[in-house]
Amino acid sequence: MANFKGHALPGSFFLLFGLWWSVKYPLKFLLKKKKTSRLCFERVEFAEGIAKAVFSLVGILAEQFVPDGPHLHLLSADRGSWVKLMNWQHSTMYLFFGISGIVDMLTYSSLRLPIGLDRLVLSLAVFNEGFLFYFHVQHRPPLDLHIHSLLLTAVFGGSIIIMLEVFLRDNIILELFRTSLAILQGTWFWQIGFVLYPPSGGPKWNETDHGNIMFITLCFCWHFAVALTIMAISYTLMYWFVKIKSRKSGAMELGELKSSERNSHINLLNGSDEE
Repeated sequence: MANFKGHALPGSFFLLFGLWWSVKYPLKFLLKKKKTSRLCFERVEFAEGIAKAVFSLVGILAEQFVPDGPHLHLLSADRGSWVKLMNWQHSTMYLFFGISGIVDMLTYSSLRLPIGLDRLVLSLAVFNEGFLFYFHVQHRPPLDLHIHSLLLTAVFGGSIIIMLEVFLRDNIILELFRTSLAILQGTWFWQIGFVLYPPSGGPKWNETDHGNIMFITLCFCWHFAVALTIMAISYTLMYWFVKIKSRKSGAMELGELKSSERNSHINLLNGSDEE
């Protein structure tokens, strides 16, 4: 992860899940009165678990088998030093998210694990991410340390919110808040990549300049504002989508009802004529 691509990969994973959740949870909330939607969303949760496990596997393979990766070696040949511990930390982060994906699949399969266990394991996976990153950036330059510390705000905040979901199931406020933090994590991973490892090869930021630290703090707040804006737009679009679909469905049912009444009336008149 000590390069731009290494930050863009997890950033893309978190951003994709955040954008997906920004569609799924408003739809789930707006359609919760329909009985058929419950089974549909259970299947969606199962598919989401598969995606989470696959993405985690891709992350582990990318960390381990890049040209300069550890290739599953934890110790050097002479056993005198550790091999690429940074890659091993990132692999461990992906491992816990992979476990979360497997638990998701088991929860919504025929095995039927206790409801809430999926959120518990996801909360532990996010906490593990923050735990690793907290000790990951010790003794780094001030800007590097600060930009990763800001990431920890979103990570540990997300872990707490998901833990609350274990006890407050299907709470739309918690789900939307968690979604905004996932989007924030995704965009912030990309921001870290651009700041510490400019892909254009341009000059690096001065990592000891206090002005840069103040500006990057502003950027973090702007990222969160963008995440909230995405949530608001997505919820609005889903609201209008459900409303339009409901109107069309109601119009079709009304048309079918009128047609049925008309046929009944015709049948009644035909019966009277025969008499």
